[in-house]
Amino acid sequence: MPELTDEHSSNRAIHFDNQFLSLPEHFYTRLNPQGLTTPVFASVNHKLAAELGLPDDLDQNANFLKAMSGNALLEGSEPIAMKYTGHQFGYYNPDLGDGRGLLLGEQIDRQGRRWDWHLKGAGLTPYSRQGDGRAVLRSSIREYLCGEAMHHLGIASTRALCVVASREKVYREKPETGAMLLRIASTHIRFGHFEYCYYRKDEAGLRHLADHVILTHFPQWQDLPDKYERLLRNAIQRTATMIAKWQAVGFCHGVMNTDNMSILGDTFDFGPFAFLDDFQANYICNRTDTGGRYAFNNQPNIGLWNCQCLAQAMLPLLGTHSDGEQIAIRLLKEYEPAFQMAIVKAFRAKLGLQSEQENDHQLIQSLLNLMHANKVDYTRFFRNLCEFHSTQEHGDLRDHFVDREAFDIWSQQYGQRLANEPIDRPTRESMMLQSNPKFILRNYLAQRAIERAEKGDFSEIGRLLTLLQAPFDEHEGFAAYTASPPDDSKGIALSCSS
Repeated sequence: MPELTDEHSSNRAIHFDNQFLSLPEHFYTRLNPQGLTTPVFASVNHKLAAELGLPDDLDQNANFLKAMSGNALLEGSEPIAMKYTGHQFGYYNPDLGDGRGLLLGEQIDRQGRRWDWHLKGAGLTPYSRQGDGRAVLRSSIREYLCGEAMHHLGIASTRALCVVASREKVYREKPETGAMLLRIASTHIRFGHFEYCYYRKDEAGLRHLADHVILTHFPQWQDLPDKYERLLRNAIQRTATMIAKWQAVGFCHGVMNTDNMSILGDTFDFGPFAFLDDFQANYICNRTDTGGRYAFNNQPNIGLWNCQCLAQAMLPLLGTHSDGEQIAIRLLKEYEPAFQMAIVKAFRAKLGLQSEQENDHQLIQSLLNLMHANKVDYTRFFRNLCEFHSTQEHGDLRDHFVDREAFDIWSQQYGQRLANEPIDRPTRESMMLQSNPKFILRNYLAQRAIERAEKGDFSEIGRLLTLLQAPFDEHEGFAAYTASPPDDSKGIALSCSS
C-alpha cells in the first residue's frame, strides 16, 4: 500500500483496487505523469481528505506533494490515460481521450466506497492532439472550488482533493501558471466511453464496459437478465435529476458534450461554467458557444439529447435491433417526467411549499418570467424570499424588480398559496434557508482568488472554500461575498481554454 509518511505524518495507507485495468487494453494507455517543477500546494481540501480517511496534515506532507505534482507515484497506483470519444457541440469526434489527465488508481476507503483518483495537467498522452497536456492554475482553481460548491449544494458532482501550483509557464491565450489538480470521482466513465465502443463496432468491448460499471457500482444487478436496461435507465434518470438541480441553483455548465457526461450522473468537467448573476433564461457562459447550444435554458434538452446518444451506443446490449430500439425509446421517455419531478420538488423547497398543488408549476414559471424580464439577481432574491411574510409590504423584495407592480401581483398569489400550507412561518423559513444558498461561486469571486493565487497568495482560495462548503450558513463577517457583482463583472463569458 502507498505510504503518505514523512517527518510530519503518522503512518497511513491508501488502498488502491484498479479494476478499470481489467478492461481490454484498447480502453487505455499506461503512462506515468510528467512532473511539475517547483511545486507548491495552492490548497488542500481537508474536509474531503477526512472523508477519504486520509491524514489531516497532507499540506505538510512532502511525499504527497511529490505525488500530486507528478514527480512520484503512490504505491499501488497504476497511471493510465483513458480512451473515449463523444459528441462535441453536436458532432461526433472519434479523437478524444485523456489528453492531459491520468487515472492514478481507484481507492477503496474505510467504508468500502470506490473513488477514482485522477491527476489533471499530468502531461502529454496519446490523446493530447495538438495540446501540451498541461493544466493552468486558473482553470484548476475554478474546478477545485466549483466541485465543492456543487457537492455542498446537494448536487452530485466530482470533487478535488488538492491544487498544486508551480513556476512553470503554460501558454494559452497568454503565458499562464502551470498547475495540477487531483480530481476525485465515483467514476471517470463517460457517455463517450460507450460511444467509443459503438462507433468502432466493438460489441464485446461494449459488453465488457457495461459489465464493469455494473460490477463496480451495481453488483446487485449483475445476474439479472435486464441489467443493461437498468444501467441505461439509471443514467437517464440520474442525468435528468442532476440537470434539474442545476437549474434550481442557477448553474450553467457551458460544455455539455457527451464526453463530459458521467455514466453515474455526476456533474463532470468544470470549464467555462457560471452561476447566474442577474437571471437570464438564455444565458450563455461559454463564449465559444456562438449558437447557444449550451445556454442555461437549453440544458434540460441537451441532457435528453446526450441520453439519446448513450441509448444509441447501448443498443447492441438491449436486445435484437427492433427490440433494443423499443426499449431505448421507452427508457428515454422517462427523462422528462424525472426532470419535471425533480425540478418542481426543488422549486417547491425554494418557495417553502411542502404540499403539492396543481397550479404550483404556473406559480414557479410566472416568477421566473418576471425575474428574467427584470434581470433580478437569482441567488440574492431567493435568499431574501426566505423572509417573506404575507402581511408585510416586502420593500426589500420589491426593490429587486423594476416592475414593482408586477411583483406585487405575484407576491399576492404567493401569499395566497402559502395560506394553504400546513406549516407555520418559522418552519417554512427554516426550510427555505436550507434550500436557497447565501453563497455561490460567482465568477468575479473566483477571478479574484485566481489573480491573487497567480501572485503567490492562496488565502482567498481558502476563504471561498470555507463559504462554499457551508453555502446555506450565515458566516458572519462575509457579507461582501453575497453582494451582486459590479456591472462590468456580470454575465462573464469564458472560453474552454484551460
